[in-house]
Amino acid sequence: MNPLYVGIDVSSKSNVVYFMLPDGSKHCNFSVANSHTGSSQLVKRILSAMTSCSLDTVLIGLEATSVYGDNLVYFLREDAALARFNSKIHVLNPKQVSKFKEAYNDLPKNDLIDSFVIADCLRFGRINKEVYIGDYRYKALQNLTRARYFAVSNLIKEKQRFMNILFKKYSTMTQEKVFSDTFSTTALAVYDEFESAEALADMDLHELTAFIMEKGKNRFPNPNAVAKAIQKAARSSYRLPKTVNDSVNQVLSISITSIKALEAQIKEFDKAIATQMELLPNVLISIPGIGPVFSAGIMAEIGDINRFHNQAQLAKFARRSCMETTSIRRFRSSNNKAY
Repeated sequence: MNPLYVGIDVSSKSNVVYFMLPDGSKHCNFSVANSHTGSSQLVKRILSAMTSCSLDTVLIGLEATSVYGDNLVYFLREDAALARFNSKIHVLNPKQVSKFKEAYNDLPKNDLIDSFVIADCLRFGRINKEVYIGDYRYKALQNLTRARYFAVSNLIKEKQRFMNILFKKYSTMTQEKVFSDTFSTTALAVYDEFESAEALADMDLHELTAFIMEKGKNRFPNPNAVAKAIQKAARSSYRLPKTVNDSVNQVLSISITSIKALEAQIKEFDKAIATQMELLPNVLISIPGIGPVFSAGIMAEIGDINRFHNQAQLAKFARRSCMETTSIRRFRSSNNKAY
């Protein structure tokens, strides 16, 4: 094998590139835009170097940089001209590259260093297996399941924030759990549409009962009892100064809007995930306790399960992925604190 080692330092706007020859010497270095046009220029430079130096293989390496390197990996993987040279793409753990970099004690301070170190990592074989992309349908599923995960996380946080603010307006109501579902349509209407705990406590009981029936669409078996419980809780809740009460009402109203929007997003994600899952063989759904959402999340992260020959391989992949994700997050966090 007579390879060209290509180290790429990826960022949001540009990619710094270092070409290293088999003996470790420098062929060239340059920078291209992190775009379709810039990547096309990169491929042309690679092909030119392969031809002029009579090389037969190209090894390309870049750090795992969240979303900034994904499109580049797709572009390079799909390029037919590169495929003729048995191109292999490796995505490296940033901590791994940083540790390898510590072995050098005479590196100059410039933008080329990281791309040089990545290329040298490739030359020394300090690399992971070639990046697995496989069937793009799994990547599409991963985009949806991860987006759903963040939407659910945001919904949980928003509901926690809402409960903290709600306590200020209706302290006793949150303590006594007047509604079995704090975030039901009826409950949110009560929280949002009454100016204050005092206004709710002083409302005519028959009018409040009618309000409960309307918002609950006659689903409450005893709406009068619910209305009485609400008023009892409202009477024993704290009274706020008007200025504070007005601001609390504003925050609650905005929070309710956010909660409804996030719940709508999650429903749309569920539909999109279900549609994507129809395109894939789902062997997990038959396992007791694993529903459609959980099985979709597992499949999105492991890809085609048939690429694992046994349970041990799958377990090793899951363990390595978890460790690498944790390591990358800690590395980025420590770097952010340094600045």
